[in-house]
Formats: sequence, structure tokens, C-alpha cells
Amino acid sequence: MPAMIVIGYRGDLDQALRRRGIDPYYIVQVPASPPKSRRFTWVADMENAQEIFRAVLSADIDEVAGVLSVHEMGVFGATYLRQQLNLPGNADSRTALHFRDKHLQKSMLPPGIRRARCRHVPMGTSFTELADDLGEVFVVKPATGAGALRTNIVRTPEEYAQALTPFTGQSDVEIVAESFMDAPEVYLDGVWEKGDLQWSSMSSYHTSPLRAVQGGILSAYVLDRKRHSVLFDEMETLAGQALTSLNAPDCVFHMEAFTAEEGLTFGECAIRLPGALSPQVNQLTYGVDLFDVEISLALGEGATRALGGRHGPERFHGYILLRRPNGCNLTQIDFERNFLFDEIVYDSSPDAPVGPYGRVGQAVVSDPDELKLQKTIEDIVRFNEVGST
Repeated sequence: MPAMIVIGYRGDLDQALRRRGIDPYYIVQVPASPPKSRRFTWVADMENAQEIFRAVLSADIDEVAGVLSVHEMGVFGATYLRQQLNLPGNADSRTALHFRDKHLQKSMLPPGIRRARCRHVPMGTSFTELADDLGEVFVVKPATGAGALRTNIVRTPEEYAQALTPFTGQSDVEIVAESFMDAPEVYLDGVWEKGDLQWSSMSSYHTSPLRAVQGGILSAYVLDRKRHSVLFDEMETLAGQALTSLNAPDCVFHMEAFTAEEGLTFGECAIRLPGALSPQVNQLTYGVDLFDVEISLALGEGATRALGGRHGPERFHGYILLRRPNGCNLTQIDFERNFLFDEIVYDSSPDAPVGPYGRVGQAVVSDPDELKLQKTIEDIVRFNEVGST
């Protein structure tokens, strides 16, 4: 059985690899936890391409068919492994960095694309300097971050000092600051191949990753193209402009943008699988298995084969990453008594493992009407927050 080197671990991708008859070999970093039945090697830093390459060479894998990453932190390492092992897929390190460093990415975009003002924060940069450059409110985050982790909105010198504490403070390119965008956020999950957009789906956050890392309940839902035809056209045009200017390889991508009266403002774009339950809700809504597309691209097969089962939506789907509420106890039965779910898993035990964004469970809901779906997600999020309807 051929092996796929996978940087990071997620169980749904593992199942997709097994369905394809591919044996995964995982390169993982704490707190990832592959099953003991899987082959894997721990590394201290999956952003360290040298450490990843040493781990792969030490594993002495017989037949490697490809390499892929399940998240942002492994994108550059996967690119480096393709170079060294002569594997299919993107092997251009410079291109990979254009999709990792937020400042480099925004600086590569053509002038006509609106974007937040963004800059690296060299050691010793003062709050006053950034406020004068970016505005009274700005955002501080890792230059190569993902999922809004270590991301903070800054309004005062005290908040700026606090925002810097998770970082080493020993690098001029470790942190970026950018002007704050106070607008609704949407995102496009899609497939880019041969320099063109092959398929896409647009979704809206009910609760964004930035709010979720601050204690909110991450949730999103697929948007209806008929209801938002102009916005779909604008997002797909923006994606084409951005991916072309960034010299995007054949890939699954995830692009975020902010909506305002004057039009769209580019947020950022990643060349990897979308996070959370976005692959699942896209497959349920459109019949497109982004895991299978990612695997096909990593094997050098192209995306066309994996896109063959797509269809128009009969129901729109959304997801919620469920948390423990403050001040009350909830069980899965409590959720099921009050709402109708397509899927739900919720662990109410005191020692339940807590995942990203405080997740102890997850749910998928659907409706033929996007507005009703939005209202359902709003009600479930509120129930999860306070323990009652």
C-alpha cells in the first residue's frame, strides 16, 4: 500500500485516505493525537522544515506517493518535502511563503484589490508608531498564523503590550499588525487548477474564529448562490485576481474577505483544506469531497476526478463547534430535545477533552432556506451559551 506523508492529523482526512487505499504516515506536534494503530512521528515544531525532513528520513518509509498538510503550519514543510523527494504538487518554496506570511501576501496583490494595511512588527516597535500608521484600532497576530490563534484587537498601549506576550520577541518577522476591519466576514472554499477556478462555495461566519478564540462559539453556514448572486460573482472575481497574482499552484484553497458598501476587502488566502467542519458541510450541500480533491492533487491525479460527483444544493448546511456553557451543565440530550440536527456529538463529562476554540462537541444542521438555517444556528449558539431557549 503506498504511503501519504501527512503533516498534522485530523480523523476525517484519515478516513478519506483509508477509503482510497492509502496508508498515511503522520508528522505531528503536541497536542495532536493520532490513534496508536497509525504510523507517526512526533516533532517539536512542524514549521521547522529541517526537523520534518529528518523525521521523514528516519521513518524509512518504503513507498511515498505524496505529501499534504492538514493545516497552515505544515504548508511550507510539505512544499519542502516535495522538492526533496520529487513528489507531485507544489514544490515552489517562494510561492508557499506568499500563502503563509500575511504581510508578504498582501504586498503581492495588485493595486486594485482592497486590503487591510499590513506590516511586520520589528522588535521594539511602539504602540504609537503602529497607531499612527494603521489607525487607532489595529490587529496584532502571527505573521504565519492560522485560525485567529494569538490574534488580538488592540486599542491601547496596555492591550498592545498584552498582545505581544505570546510571542518570543526575538524576531523582526514573527508578528504582523494590520488595520482593523469592522465588517461582516465571508469565505470562499474552492478548487484552483490550471490557473482557473474549477469550483467554489461561499459561507458566512455566524461567529468568526477571532470571536471564538475570545470565548465565542465558532459557527458558519453555506450561502445560497441565488440569494447572493452578485456577492458570489464578486468573491469569485476576487479569488481569481488574488490567486493569479500570488502564482497559486493547483490546490484546495480557503479565502476570507470582508463585506462593506464600497465592496469586498481581501482578508487572507490559504492553500490547504478549510478548517473546522467546512469540508463536511460542503460535501453535504454540494456533493464535493474536498478531502478527496486534496488527496488527488497530492497524488498528481488532478482535481477533475474528485469533482465528478458535485450537484446543486437541495439543503444548505452549517456547523457549530459546541462548548461548555458558563454556569450550567448541558448534555447531548438537552440539545436534541430542543433542536433537530443532521449530526451532533457532545461530551458533557467533566474530563472531556477540549479541542480548538474550546470545543467539546460539534453539530451540523441544515435547511432548504438559508435564512432559516441562519436563525437555527443563532438559536443553537444562544442555547449553548446560556443553557436555555
